[in-house]
This record gives sequence, structure tokens and C-alpha cells, in this order.
Amino acid sequence: MARTRTSKAWMREHVNDPWVQKAKAEGLRSRAAFKLQQIDARDHLLKPGMTVVDLGSTPGGWAQVAARQVGSAGHVVAVDLLDMEPLPGVRFVRGDLGDAVTLAVVEAALAGRRVGLVLSDMAPNVSGIAMADQARSVGLAELALEFALQLLSPDGVFLVKVFHGAGFDEYVREVRRHFAQVVSRKPEASRGRSAETYLLARRPIRAGASPSPGNVSSVE
Repeated sequence: MARTRTSKAWMREHVNDPWVQKAKAEGLRSRAAFKLQQIDARDHLLKPGMTVVDLGSTPGGWAQVAARQVGSAGHVVAVDLLDMEPLPGVRFVRGDLGDAVTLAVVEAALAGRRVGLVLSDMAPNVSGIAMADQARSVGLAELALEFALQLLSPDGVFLVKVFHGAGFDEYVREVRRHFAQVVSRKPEASRGRSAETYLLARRPIRAGASPSPGNVSSVE
């Protein structure tokens, strides 16, 4: 019974959420679209003609924003385990990011293009067991990092959702090892009580290289 009450309370909050209502009014797939819009307004991630990969894309809020911003000259490849309704300007790949077959399909969809931005809003299905859910969320973030390091261009950008908890600090350190600059972002559309934060990492460091002395990694 408690679970039913909790579910009903969540549904009431969701329906009355101003960001949910705003998303519907603007024809956006999800309230999450505003998170990307707000980060992009501050950090200028999305540019016309850019190639973007959106990991954990369903229902398509981030891919929708990305496609609008990069325009007809740009390319957006979206990836998710769950199906996603088609979006103009978006090539969707359904599959597991940890599966080599899925990665091969994504690479084929990119057709040799250099990726300027990798987005990851991935989150696990919540089991209610906090330690297990946190471990799965960190595992997804690690998969996204591995993907970004393989395909990002030298001046590429990686934006990933991470949840505070066990493994968070270690993950931040790992991202800092691989990028010249790392900052954190908490957009207005992110619920205040949510443990989520977004790491924004710029310019992957290739093997044997090191960050410029004047551009030391930091988390704000």
C-alpha cells in the first residue's frame, strides 16, 4: 500500500510540475529538455553543423534540443535500450551501450564524422535499493565516459549526469584524468532534492598528453 501511495504522490507532483507543463506547451518530449537548454545557454555547447551523440536518449528530450540547435547541417545520433519515437534530424540506435554490436551500429551511423559533443542523461531503473541503484548509475556513467573517450574530437565536449553517493568522487577524479577542464552544473530544471549533477568536461587528453598548466581541471 505504501508503494501505491508513493507512486500516486509522484504522479501528482509530476503532472503539476511547471517544467512538465512548460515542456508540453512547447512541444518538447520531456522536462529534461530544459536541463540541456539551460546548460547550453551558459556553456554554449551546441553549434550549427555539429555532430552530437545522445546516450540514454529516450523519450528524446535532449536529442530534440540538440537537433534543433545543430540544424540541417548537423548530425544527431541517439542511443537507448528503450525504443524512441522518431525525431526530425535524429538517427536513433536501439541497443545496449555495453554491447559491441550497438557500438558498431553507432559508428556506422556516424559515418566517420568527428563527434563534437557526447551527451549522457542515462539513469538506471530504480530498484529501491540505494546502494545497488547508485552502483548501476556509476556503471552507466563509466560506460558513457569510455564511449566519449573513443569518439570525441580533440576539442570535443562530454556532458554526463552523475548522482552523488558512493563512487561519485572516484568518478569525478577519473573524468579529470581524461579531460583538460571539468566543471559541474546543476540546472534550474533539475529538482532541488535530486542527487543528480552534471559534469561538463572539455578537450579529451590523449595518451601521453597532459593538461595545459594554464587550464587545470576543476569542479565548480
